[in-house]
Parts: sequence; structure tokens; C-alpha cells
Amino acid sequence: MHSEFDLINRFLAPASTGAAGGVELGIGDDCALFEPTPGERLVVSVDTSVADVHFPAEAPAEAIGHRALAVSLSDLAAMGAHARWCVMSLTLPEADGDWVSTFAKGFHALCDTTGVALAGGDVSRGELAIGVTVMGEVPPAAALTRAGAKPGDCLAVTGWLGGGAGGLARWEAGDRDLAMPLLRRYLLPQPRLEAGMALRGLASAAIDISDGLLADLGHLRHASGVGVELSPEALPLADGLVAALGEQGARQAALRGGDDYELLISLPPECLDEAQQRLAALDLPLTVIGRITAEPGLKGAEASSPGWQHFPGETP
Repeated sequence: MHSEFDLINRFLAPASTGAAGGVELGIGDDCALFEPTPGERLVVSVDTSVADVHFPAEAPAEAIGHRALAVSLSDLAAMGAHARWCVMSLTLPEADGDWVSTFAKGFHALCDTTGVALAGGDVSRGELAIGVTVMGEVPPAAALTRAGAKPGDCLAVTGWLGGGAGGLARWEAGDRDLAMPLLRRYLLPQPRLEAGMALRGLASAAIDISDGLLADLGHLRHASGVGVELSPEALPLADGLVAALGEQGARQAALRGGDDYELLISLPPECLDEAQQRLAALDLPLTVIGRITAEPGLKGAEASSPGWQHFPGETP
């Protein structure tokens, strides 16, 4: 049996700590000390992933580790931030060293891929849950926000939609092979950090798609005080989605399914070519799926579903 400190020191602490990566003091003290880039603005977000709410408890531990970090980093991507650091709170039903070691492998692998330093955290006992706070930097006035879309702007999305919902459907049908593209989209999402930074100075507003396209589009519309004419036929569908769910099911997954972690942006038409070229350099498509209007509301799709909510109730 491992103690919480043993779990941290043996499995969760990164291989190297110290001043590298802007961490002046990392794991092993009461707090972490960071050295932000002079003149940059600090960007912070937190997400909690709960077993059998956000991911299947029986999913591979390595995938759970990856996913817990990826969904938090997606928020930094939506603001065009450069990801720098994270801290994690891990709640475990038991001190299973093998499980934690494999979980940490997935978590640290994404840290390495994205250049993020794990600088601290906590381990406690309870139902399986992972809380991850991510921190990044963005130049002054360069952050992308939900408020900024203007009438006449294009509405566009990075990558492909519906893969998260399609992967969940395949998992619930008994598929367990992570070589399957839809399962990878669900359990191993890729935060669009490079795309977010590439869209600085071009996008007028942005949000990541976590709760479903229509739900997150609603947040963007509300924050910007605009309407949208959506073109559902233009939605870029994830590979294998139509084969898995049928044409109608695939469209609904793309509109309402959630867990895609793509970026939904608005941008002036004159910026579209440049934005598409920048993302093409990242091997990522940027697809126009509608336009921003002055008249409030949504045309082109029924917005009756508010998307995923932990506590359904009145919506402001």
C-alpha cells in the first residue's frame, strides 16, 4: 500500500523540476513558485473530471490521464494562450500504484507534447476524480474571448465534429480498441493549442466545443450579443461517424454531442484566407459553418437542447 506522498514522489512528480520552464519551485513544498514571462498576461482555467460522468471509470488509466489534462488545456487554446504550467488534484478510491503509474504516463506524455510543466498538486481518498488547473500566457490585448463576434463575421470551426459523441457511442456498444479513430477522439482528445495561438489577431471571438456545438455557440452568441445563421450541411464530420451512427445520427452528434474540443470562432471575411492558411500549416482544416448576424437568435438549427449540464434547471 502506498501513501499519498509515495504516490506523488514515485509516479506523479515529473522527471525534472526546478527553474526550467518557469517553475522556480515545484512539487515538494506548500506552494509552487512560477516565473511568468515579463509583460505577458496570465491565463488560468480549472476543470474537474469525474469517473462515469466525464469518462468511463473502466477506461484505460493512460487515456484517463491524457484526457484529464487535455480538456483543461482546451480552454487555454480557446483564448489563444501559450500553455505553461498545471497543478493537479487526484482523488483515488485506493492507493493502486500500478494504476497511478499508468495514469501518470498518459498525463506526463501530454505535458511533454504541449510543453506544460506539472508544478504541484494533491492526492486524496474518495471516488475517482481529477481536478486540473492549467496556466498559460498571452500578450496584452491578444487573448481571444467569447465576446467580440460582429455582424458579418464568418463562423468557423477547426478540425472535425461529432467524434466525441461517436466515440462514446462506440464505447457504450462495447468497442475497446483505441486504434479506432472515434474512440481516440473521445478518450484521447487533442487540445488545439497551436491553432488558438495561430488565430490571434484574426479571430474576433472563440470558444472550445466541450458541451456540444449548439450549446457552446449559444455561449458565444450571448457573450457577443449577436445572432447566427448556421449551415448544418457544412459541418465537417469526423471520420467514421456516418458509418457508426448513420447520416442523421452523425449530424446530431456534430450539433449536440460534445467532447469534441475543437475551436469555434468568428472572424471577419477578409481574415478567412489567412486563418485557413495558418491552420493548413498545422495540418488542420478551418471550415466555415455559418455567419454572424445582428438579429439575435439562431437560424438553421433548432436550439432547444442546452447541451450538457451537470445541474439542469432554468437557463438565464
